[in-house]
Amino acid sequence: MNDTQRIVITGIGLTAPNGNSLPEFRENLLNCVSGVAHHEIRYMGKQVAGMCNFDEYKYQSKKLRRRGTRAGSISIYCANEAIADAGIEWTNIDKSQVGVYLGITEHGNVETEEEIFQMHQNNLDYKLWSPHHNPRTVANSPAGEVTLNLNITGPHYTLGSACAGGNVGIIQGVQQLLLGEVDLALAGGISESSQTFGIFAAFAAQGALAHHDDPTKASRPLDKNRNGIAISEGGAVYVLERLSDAKKRSAKIYGEIIGYAINSDATDFVNPNSERQVQCMHKAIKRAGLTVSDIDLVNMHATGTGTGDVNETNAVRTAFSDSKSTYVNFTKGHIGHCMGAAGALELAGNLPSFTDGIIHPGMNCTDLDPECALPNLVVNEPKLVGNVNTILNNSFGMLGINSALIIKKIPSLRRTHT
Repeated sequence: MNDTQRIVITGIGLTAPNGNSLPEFRENLLNCVSGVAHHEIRYMGKQVAGMCNFDEYKYQSKKLRRRGTRAGSISIYCANEAIADAGIEWTNIDKSQVGVYLGITEHGNVETEEEIFQMHQNNLDYKLWSPHHNPRTVANSPAGEVTLNLNITGPHYTLGSACAGGNVGIIQGVQQLLLGEVDLALAGGISESSQTFGIFAAFAAQGALAHHDDPTKASRPLDKNRNGIAISEGGAVYVLERLSDAKKRSAKIYGEIIGYAINSDATDFVNPNSERQVQCMHKAIKRAGLTVSDIDLVNMHATGTGTGDVNETNAVRTAFSDSKSTYVNFTKGHIGHCMGAAGALELAGNLPSFTDGIIHPGMNCTDLDPECALPNLVVNEPKLVGNVNTILNNSFGMLGINSALIIKKIPSLRRTHT
């Protein structure tokens, strides 16, 4: 394969409940620092949630922030940070050859809920409804806000793919580069979920909303005492380029995207299907031209729900039954479930393993559920393994959407992590 058909990551911008840059995020993953805390949620009182604390006005005026959305502000912050991280001279870029592809769960709910609340405080006066409502809630809104902010005239759209959104956004960016539709892609996933009331009420109704007196211990994937999802927000946007273009500008490279797959369970609205998850992972591995024993690390989706964790554990156990050397970790114990941003954020947190040879641990798994036991599971303490060359990142979502993404280290061009 020539370098024009190889897609690499040259920049990462992120905000998570426990960090606003990759170095900060990575340090907190290694040190088991949680970003989950108690927050007041409208109508529901104190709930555990992961909120981001980034500067909304670093790249956006207060006027445009008021007109836009929380999801848009996250997207704008992450996209600008990714471009800066990639060392791109933005003024010299042909903006018509840049695409924006963002995976999402939902967006616009924050502002919509606020408008409904204000109407109910004022005798249901519909004149209080914002004239900005429509552009805030159309499906392409977060990606569109990025194009307005950065003067991008190439294609943009969001990909509604539930909690698989982060992986799906990246995969779409890869595909558009391979098709020659763009020369540079800003791709990833974003979520504003923890800013809304509705998602808390819905998970509570399902009996799947996490709770704990100590909020930092509320998200407990694979633990026998897990009791649900800690809802979080966040975002991670990647600069993706063809390897040939990255070489031309002597870009530092985080890794090469060598395999991916998306499939559907077609069995249930919310309960996952282990067989389809296995098929998804194996399809990604086959596309990458690898065997299961070539995968050094699997990052599990691992939401902290009973059915979800057990089904995915069964899938990983089955998919990697022929490998004795593959390590496994998860991320949601640190940050909760960042919904559409989850896959992109969790991949970012693991990419520094290519440089430092350390696998960050899953957090809060102090009493492992026997049904979730796996060989080489890294929990509670980071593990120095010395050499990580390939990472498989799982992200699954409601309505049975599954995604798997495989990244490979490029030794001679590997990204230095500072």
